[in-house]
Amino acid sequence: MPRWDTAQPALAGLVSAVVGYASSFAVVLAGLQAVGASAGQAASGLLVLCTGIAVLAIGLSLRHRMPISIAWSTPGAALLVSTGTVPGGFPAAVGAFLICGVLIVLAGLLPWLARAIDAIPRPIAGAMLAGVILSLCTAPVRAVIDVPALAIPVVLTWALLMRFARQWAVPGALAAAIVAITVRGVDGGLSQASLRPDLVFTVPEFNLSALISLAVPLFLVTMAAQNVPGMAVMATYGYAVPLRTVLVSSGAATMVAAPFGGHALNLAAITAALTAGPDTHPDPGRRWTATVALGLGQLTLGLGAGLATALVLLSPPVLVIAVAGLALIPALGSSLASAVTEPSGREAAVVTFVVTASGMTILGIGSAFWGLVAGALTALVLYRRPAQARQPAADAAPAAQPAVAASRSDS
Repeated sequence: MPRWDTAQPALAGLVSAVVGYASSFAVVLAGLQAVGASAGQAASGLLVLCTGIAVLAIGLSLRHRMPISIAWSTPGAALLVSTGTVPGGFPAAVGAFLICGVLIVLAGLLPWLARAIDAIPRPIAGAMLAGVILSLCTAPVRAVIDVPALAIPVVLTWALLMRFARQWAVPGALAAAIVAITVRGVDGGLSQASLRPDLVFTVPEFNLSALISLAVPLFLVTMAAQNVPGMAVMATYGYAVPLRTVLVSSGAATMVAAPFGGHALNLAAITAALTAGPDTHPDPGRRWTATVALGLGQLTLGLGAGLATALVLLSPPVLVIAVAGLALIPALGSSLASAVTEPSGREAAVVTFVVTASGMTILGIGSAFWGLVAGALTALVLYRRPAQARQPAADAAPAAQPAVAASRSDS
C-alpha cells in the first residue's frame, strides 16, 4: 500500500505534465516566434520555461507540503501572438518579459498591487483575454481552408476526443498533426535541424512602447487569467496557498528566464485541478508528491524542446496556429462567459473585447492595452448613471459567480 500511495499521485503528476506540455507548447513557440525569436531562441525559451516549472513546482511543494502546480502563461503566449513584433525586436520583447517578472515580484511584496489586479472587473478581464485569443481560435477554420488534407484529420481528432476523453483532446490533435506532417515528408528537414536544446542568451533592451504594449498587458493577463484562478482552484480543494511566496518566487523565476526567452511563469489552474483533487490521492496531505512528479516530467519534456521546435518550423504555419487555437477554444468560451455574465458590466466588456480583438496599434502600443483602457473608460461612464447603480436583484445575482474560469488554458 505505501508504494501505491506514492505511485498514484506520481502517475497523476506525470500525466498532468504530458497533458499540459502537449496542449500548449505550440502556443508558446508561436508566441515567441511572433515577437521575433529565432528557432534557437524559441527552443531556448521553451526549455527554460520547463526548467523553471520544474524548479518552482518541486521547491514549493517540498517546502509547503501541498500540491502547488506551476505553469507557463498560456494566455500570455497568446498575447505575444496577437501583439507581434514590438519596436526593438526580440531584445525589446525580452526586456518586456523581464519587466513583467519585476511586476509579479512587486505584486507579491506590495499587497495593494495584487488587490488592484484582483479588483479589475471580471467582465473586463474576461473580455480582454477573449479578445487576445480570438484570432488564434479562428486559426483552425483557416487551416481547414488552406491545408484541408492536414487540418481536417487534426480537427476531427480533437472533436472526437473532446467528446470521449476531453483531457486528451489537444494532445491527440497534436499527435494527429505530427502524423500529418510526417506523412507530408519532413525527414530531410529534421536531419538538418538542430534537435539539441541550447540556452540562448539575449541581452534585454528596454523601450516605452514595449513596456506599455507588452510588459504591462503580459503582467495583467498572467495575474488575472492565471494566478488569481490558480488560487481559486487550490482553495476549492482546501489549500491555502502562500500567495506572497508564490508570486515572489514565480516573478523572480520569470526574471531569470527572460534573457533566455521565457516569457512568464505563474500558478497553474487546470494542472492544479489535475494534481490537487481527490483523484490524485484520497489524503490531501499526500498530494504534494504529484507536483514533484509534475516538475520532473516537465524537466524531461523540456529536453525535447529542440525537436518540438523543429517539428513546428517544418509544418505549415497555419497548422501550428490551428493546434494552438484548438487548445484555447475552452479558454475562449470561459472568457466570453465571464465577460457577459454580469449585465451591469456587459457593455464595457463588449467594448474591451472589440478593441482588443481589432489588433490595432496606436503609438506603437498594442490592442490589449487599448482594450483595457477603452473598457475601463466605458465602465466609468456607464457606472455613473443612476440606473446602472441600482440593478434589480435578479440582474445582480450572477455577480456572485466566481470568474476563475476566465482562464482554462494553462499548461
